Amino acid sequence: MKRFLDKYLLLIAMVIGIGFYRPLSVLSPLTPFLLSTMLFITYTRVSWHDIRLTKFHYILLGIQYVGSAAVYLLLRPLNEILAQSAMICVLAPTATSAPVVAGLLGGSISAVAAYSMISNLLVAFIAPLFLSVVGHTGSEVSFAVSFWYIFKKVMPVLILPFVCALLLRKVSHKAYKKVQSAQIVSFYLWAIAITIVIAGVTRFVVEQNTGSYTLEIFIALASLIICLLQFVAGRKIGAAFGRAVAGGQSLGQKNTILAIWLTQTYLHPLASLGPGLYVLWQNLVNSYQIWLKKHQEEKAATSSS
Repeated sequence: MKRFLDKYLLLIAMVIGIGFYRPLSVLSPLTPFLLSTMLFITYTRVSWHDIRLTKFHYILLGIQYVGSAAVYLLLRPLNEILAQSAMICVLAPTATSAPVVAGLLGGSISAVAAYSMISNLLVAFIAPLFLSVVGHTGSEVSFAVSFWYIFKKVMPVLILPFVCALLLRKVSHKAYKKVQSAQIVSFYLWAIAITIVIAGVTRFVVEQNTGSYTLEIFIALASLIICLLQFVAGRKIGAAFGRAVAGGQSLGQKNTILAIWLTQTYLHPLASLGPGLYVLWQNLVNSYQIWLKKHQEEKAATSSS
Protein backbone atom coordinates (compact mmCIF):
# COMPACT_ATOMS: atom_id res chain seq x y z
CA MET A 1 0.00 0.00 0.00
CA LYS A 2 2.84 2.38 0.91
CA ARG A 3 4.54 1.69 -2.41
CA PHE A 4 1.30 2.50 -4.26
CA LEU A 5 0.80 5.76 -2.32
CA ASP A 6 4.40 6.87 -2.89
CA LYS A 7 3.89 6.59 -6.65
CA TYR A 8 0.30 7.79 -7.10
CA LEU A 9 -0.57 9.91 -4.05
CA LEU A 10 -0.17 13.26 -5.83
CA LEU A 11 -2.38 12.18 -8.70
CA ILE A 12 -5.00 10.98 -6.20
CA ALA A 13 -4.73 14.32 -4.35
CA MET A 14 -5.42 16.24 -7.56
CA VAL A 15 -8.42 14.07 -8.47
CA ILE A 16 -9.91 14.58 -4.98
CA GLY A 17 -9.24 18.32 -5.18
CA ILE A 18 -11.06 18.59 -8.52
CA GLY A 19 -13.92 16.28 -7.53
CA PHE A 20 -14.65 17.93 -4.17
CA TYR A 21 -13.50 21.46 -4.92
CA ARG A 22 -16.38 23.28 -3.25
CA PRO A 23 -16.01 21.94 0.33
CA LEU A 24 -12.20 21.64 0.12
CA SER A 25 -11.60 25.16 -1.24
CA VAL A 26 -12.72 26.66 2.08
CA LEU A 27 -9.60 25.11 3.64
CA SER A 28 -7.31 27.41 1.61
CA PRO A 29 -6.22 29.43 4.71
CA LEU A 30 -4.48 26.26 5.97
CA THR A 31 -2.09 26.15 2.99
CA PRO A 32 0.59 28.53 4.38
CA PHE A 33 0.77 26.51 7.62
CA LEU A 34 1.11 23.24 5.69
CA LEU A 35 3.86 24.76 3.53
CA SER A 36 5.71 26.12 6.57
CA THR A 37 5.64 22.72 8.29
CA MET A 38 6.80 20.95 5.11
CA LEU A 39 9.68 23.37 4.70
CA PHE A 40 10.65 23.10 8.37
CA ILE A 41 11.03 19.33 8.00
CA THR A 42 12.88 19.69 4.69
CA TYR A 43 15.22 22.43 5.94
CA THR A 44 16.61 20.14 8.64
CA ARG A 45 18.64 18.67 5.76
CA VAL A 46 20.18 22.06 4.93
CA SER A 47 22.84 24.15 6.68
CA TRP A 48 23.09 27.93 6.52
CA HIS A 49 26.39 27.68 4.61
CA ASP A 50 24.59 25.82 1.80
CA ILE A 51 22.33 28.81 1.06
CA ARG A 52 24.32 30.89 -1.43
CA LEU A 53 23.78 32.33 -4.90
CA THR A 54 25.88 31.04 -7.81
CA LYS A 55 26.16 31.56 -11.57
CA PHE A 56 23.49 28.86 -11.90
CA HIS A 57 20.97 31.06 -10.05
CA TYR A 58 21.78 34.20 -12.04
CA ILE A 59 21.15 32.38 -15.34
CA LEU A 60 17.74 31.26 -14.09
CA LEU A 61 16.90 34.80 -12.95
CA GLY A 62 17.81 36.09 -16.40
CA ILE A 63 15.45 33.60 -18.02
CA GLN A 64 12.69 34.51 -15.58
CA TYR A 65 12.78 38.25 -16.29
CA VAL A 66 14.05 38.49 -19.88
CA GLY A 67 11.93 35.45 -20.85
CA SER A 68 8.73 36.96 -19.44
CA ALA A 69 9.24 40.17 -21.45
CA ALA A 70 10.07 38.19 -24.61
CA VAL A 71 6.96 36.00 -24.29
CA TYR A 72 4.77 39.07 -23.83
CA LEU A 73 6.20 40.86 -26.87
CA LEU A 74 5.91 37.70 -28.98
CA LEU A 75 2.24 37.05 -28.18
CA ARG A 76 0.99 40.62 -27.89
CA PRO A 77 0.29 40.98 -31.66
CA LEU A 78 -1.96 37.91 -31.41
CA ASN A 79 -3.92 38.84 -28.29
CA GLU A 80 -3.16 41.16 -25.36
CA ILE A 81 -4.83 38.97 -22.71
CA LEU A 82 -3.07 35.83 -23.97
CA ALA A 83 0.25 37.71 -23.88
CA GLN A 84 -0.34 38.86 -20.29
CA SER A 85 -1.35 35.36 -19.18
CA ALA A 86 1.71 33.72 -20.75
CA MET A 87 4.04 36.40 -19.40
CA ILE A 88 2.96 35.96 -15.78
CA CYS A 89 3.57 32.19 -16.06
CA VAL A 90 7.24 32.98 -16.75
CA LEU A 91 7.59 35.99 -14.44
CA ALA A 92 6.12 34.19 -11.39
CA PRO A 93 8.74 33.29 -8.76
CA THR A 94 9.56 29.78 -7.64
CA ALA A 95 6.98 27.99 -5.49
CA THR A 96 7.69 27.85 -1.77
CA SER A 97 7.19 24.08 -1.92
CA ALA A 98 9.86 23.63 -4.63
CA PRO A 99 12.65 22.70 -2.14
CA VAL A 100 10.40 19.93 -0.78
CA VAL A 101 9.86 18.45 -4.24
CA ALA A 102 13.56 18.78 -5.06
CA GLY A 103 14.35 16.79 -1.92
CA LEU A 104 11.85 14.08 -2.87
CA LEU A 105 13.46 13.82 -6.30
CA GLY A 106 16.97 13.59 -4.87
CA GLY A 107 17.99 17.09 -5.95
CA SER A 108 19.80 19.90 -4.15
CA ILE A 109 17.43 21.35 -1.55
CA SER A 110 19.82 24.21 -0.74
CA ALA A 111 20.13 25.31 -4.39
CA VAL A 112 16.34 25.43 -4.82
CA ALA A 113 15.82 27.08 -1.42
CA ALA A 114 18.32 29.83 -2.30
CA TYR A 115 16.66 30.48 -5.65
CA SER A 116 13.16 30.39 -4.15
CA MET A 117 14.14 33.03 -1.60
CA ILE A 118 15.84 35.38 -4.07
CA SER A 119 13.23 35.00 -6.85
CA ASN A 120 10.34 35.75 -4.50
CA LEU A 121 12.17 38.70 -2.92
CA LEU A 122 13.08 40.23 -6.30
CA VAL A 123 9.53 39.81 -7.60
CA ALA A 124 8.35 41.95 -4.69
CA PHE A 125 10.46 44.80 -6.14
CA ILE A 126 10.19 44.15 -9.89
CA ALA A 127 6.63 42.85 -10.48
CA PRO A 128 4.66 45.93 -9.28
CA LEU A 129 6.74 48.22 -11.51
CA PHE A 130 6.79 45.89 -14.52
CA LEU A 131 3.14 44.86 -14.42
CA SER A 132 1.82 48.38 -13.86
CA VAL A 133 3.49 49.41 -17.13
CA VAL A 134 2.29 46.33 -19.06
CA GLY A 135 -1.24 46.26 -17.67
CA HIS A 136 -2.23 49.92 -18.11
CA THR A 137 -5.08 49.15 -15.72
CA GLY A 138 -4.75 52.29 -13.66
CA SER A 139 -4.44 50.17 -10.53
CA GLU A 140 -4.52 52.26 -7.38
CA VAL A 141 -2.38 49.74 -5.52
CA SER A 142 0.88 51.51 -4.64
CA PHE A 143 4.36 49.99 -4.90
CA ALA A 144 4.66 49.95 -1.09
CA VAL A 145 1.35 48.11 -0.68
CA SER A 146 2.29 45.54 -3.34
CA PHE A 147 5.74 45.00 -1.88
CA TRP A 148 4.38 44.54 1.65
CA TYR A 149 1.67 42.13 0.46
CA ILE A 150 4.20 39.94 -1.36
CA PHE A 151 6.71 40.13 1.49
CA LYS A 152 4.26 39.19 4.25
CA LYS A 153 2.69 36.40 2.17
CA VAL A 154 5.90 34.78 0.95
CA MET A 155 8.86 35.55 3.19
CA PRO A 156 7.48 34.14 6.49
CA VAL A 157 6.65 30.85 4.75
CA LEU A 158 10.17 30.67 3.27
CA ILE A 159 12.40 32.08 6.00
CA LEU A 160 10.76 31.29 9.35
CA PRO A 161 10.87 27.49 8.85
CA PHE A 162 14.57 27.78 8.00
CA VAL A 163 15.28 29.85 11.12
CA CYS A 164 13.28 27.39 13.27
CA ALA A 165 15.24 24.46 11.83
CA LEU A 166 18.54 26.19 12.68
CA LEU A 167 17.34 26.99 16.21
CA LEU A 168 16.19 23.41 16.79
CA ARG A 169 19.63 22.16 15.74
CA LYS A 170 21.24 24.42 18.35
CA VAL A 171 18.72 23.72 21.13
CA SER A 172 18.17 19.96 20.80
CA HIS A 173 20.28 17.90 18.42
CA LYS A 174 18.26 14.79 19.31
CA ALA A 175 14.95 16.42 18.35
CA TYR A 176 16.62 17.84 15.23
CA LYS A 177 17.71 14.35 14.13
CA LYS A 178 14.21 13.00 14.83
CA VAL A 179 12.62 15.64 12.57
CA GLN A 180 15.34 15.08 9.98
CA SER A 181 14.48 11.38 9.80
CA ALA A 182 10.77 12.15 9.19
CA GLN A 183 11.10 13.49 5.64
CA ILE A 184 8.24 11.31 4.39
CA VAL A 185 5.88 13.43 6.53
CA SER A 186 6.59 16.45 4.31
CA PHE A 187 5.52 14.38 1.29
CA TYR A 188 2.13 13.57 2.85
CA LEU A 189 1.66 17.17 3.98
CA TRP A 190 2.42 18.28 0.44
CA ALA A 191 -0.27 15.92 -0.88
CA ILE A 192 -2.79 17.52 1.50
CA ALA A 193 -1.67 21.00 0.42
CA ILE A 194 -2.01 20.07 -3.27
CA THR A 195 -5.55 18.77 -2.67
CA ILE A 196 -6.54 22.11 -1.13
CA VAL A 197 -4.73 24.22 -3.75
CA ILE A 198 -6.22 22.25 -6.66
CA ALA A 199 -9.67 22.62 -5.08
CA GLY A 200 -9.18 26.39 -4.86
CA VAL A 201 -7.91 26.64 -8.43
CA THR A 202 -10.77 24.48 -9.74
CA ARG A 203 -13.29 26.74 -8.06
CA PHE A 204 -11.50 29.77 -9.46
CA VAL A 205 -11.54 28.36 -13.03
CA VAL A 206 -15.21 27.32 -12.77
CA GLU A 207 -16.27 30.72 -11.49
CA GLN A 208 -14.44 32.57 -14.31
CA ASN A 209 -17.18 31.49 -16.78
CA THR A 210 -16.57 34.41 -19.15
CA GLY A 211 -17.89 32.71 -22.28
CA SER A 212 -14.60 33.43 -24.13
CA TYR A 213 -13.98 29.73 -24.66
CA THR A 214 -11.64 30.06 -27.65
CA LEU A 215 -9.38 32.46 -25.78
CA GLU A 216 -9.54 30.30 -22.65
CA ILE A 217 -8.40 27.26 -24.64
CA PHE A 218 -5.44 29.21 -26.05
CA ILE A 219 -4.54 30.43 -22.55
CA ALA A 220 -4.66 26.85 -21.26
CA LEU A 221 -2.45 25.60 -24.10
CA ALA A 222 0.01 28.46 -23.65
CA SER A 223 0.36 27.82 -19.92
CA LEU A 224 0.87 24.09 -20.57
CA ILE A 225 3.56 24.70 -23.20
CA ILE A 226 5.33 27.28 -21.02
CA CYS A 227 5.20 24.92 -18.03
CA LEU A 228 6.81 22.06 -19.98
CA LEU A 229 9.42 24.34 -21.59
CA GLN A 230 10.44 25.79 -18.22
CA PHE A 231 10.87 22.36 -16.62
CA VAL A 232 12.90 21.11 -19.61
CA ALA A 233 15.02 24.27 -19.91
CA GLY A 234 15.61 24.33 -16.15
CA ARG A 235 16.80 20.71 -16.15
CA LYS A 236 19.11 21.29 -19.12
CA ILE A 237 20.66 24.39 -17.55
CA GLY A 238 20.91 22.67 -14.18
CA ALA A 239 22.56 19.63 -15.77
CA ALA A 240 25.45 21.85 -16.90
CA PHE A 241 26.09 22.60 -13.20
CA GLY A 242 25.35 19.09 -11.93
CA ARG A 243 21.92 20.23 -10.67
CA ALA A 244 19.36 18.97 -13.17
CA VAL A 245 16.59 18.44 -10.60
CA ALA A 246 17.24 21.78 -8.88
CA GLY A 247 17.16 23.59 -12.23
CA GLY A 248 13.88 21.98 -13.28
CA GLN A 249 12.10 22.75 -10.00
CA SER A 250 13.53 26.26 -9.70
CA LEU A 251 12.42 27.34 -13.16
CA GLY A 252 9.34 25.14 -13.65
CA GLN A 253 7.55 25.08 -10.30
CA LYS A 254 5.86 28.44 -9.75
CA ASN A 255 4.23 30.33 -6.92
CA THR A 256 0.89 30.40 -8.73
CA ILE A 257 -1.12 31.82 -5.80
CA LEU A 258 1.06 34.93 -5.88
CA ALA A 259 0.92 35.00 -9.69
CA ILE A 260 -2.90 34.99 -9.64
CA TRP A 261 -2.96 37.90 -7.17
CA LEU A 262 -0.50 39.92 -9.26
CA THR A 263 -2.52 39.27 -12.42
CA GLN A 264 -5.84 40.25 -10.86
CA THR A 265 -4.27 43.39 -9.38
CA TYR A 266 -2.38 44.72 -12.42
CA LEU A 267 -3.55 42.86 -15.55
CA HIS A 268 -6.79 41.74 -17.22
CA PRO A 269 -8.77 39.43 -14.86
CA LEU A 270 -9.09 36.70 -17.50
CA ALA A 271 -5.28 36.54 -17.78
CA SER A 272 -5.22 34.99 -14.29
CA LEU A 273 -6.58 31.80 -15.86
CA GLY A 274 -3.03 31.09 -17.08
CA PRO A 275 -1.38 30.79 -13.64
CA GLY A 276 -4.60 29.20 -12.38
CA LEU A 277 -4.18 26.30 -14.79
CA TYR A 278 -0.40 26.30 -14.44
CA VAL A 279 -0.77 24.83 -10.95
CA LEU A 280 -2.49 21.81 -12.50
CA TRP A 281 0.18 21.36 -15.18
CA GLN A 282 3.11 21.69 -12.79
CA ASN A 283 1.66 19.17 -10.36
CA LEU A 284 1.05 16.71 -13.18
CA VAL A 285 4.74 17.09 -14.09
CA ASN A 286 5.75 16.66 -10.45
CA SER A 287 3.54 13.58 -10.11
CA TYR A 288 5.16 12.03 -13.18
CA GLN A 289 8.66 12.85 -11.93
CA ILE A 290 8.01 11.27 -8.55
CA TRP A 291 6.35 8.23 -10.15
CA LEU A 292 9.33 7.83 -12.49
CA LYS A 293 11.84 8.11 -9.65
CA LYS A 294 9.99 5.51 -7.55
CA HIS A 295 9.72 3.23 -10.59
CA GLN A 296 13.46 3.51 -11.25
CA GLU A 297 14.27 2.83 -7.58
CA GLU A 298 12.06 -0.30 -7.62
CA LYS A 299 13.68 -1.46 -10.87
CA ALA A 300 17.18 -0.93 -9.45
CA ALA A 301 16.27 -2.77 -6.24
CA THR A 302 14.86 -5.70 -8.22
CA SER A 303 17.91 -5.98 -10.51
CA SER A 304 20.36 -5.81 -7.59
CA SER A 305 18.52 -8.59 -5.70
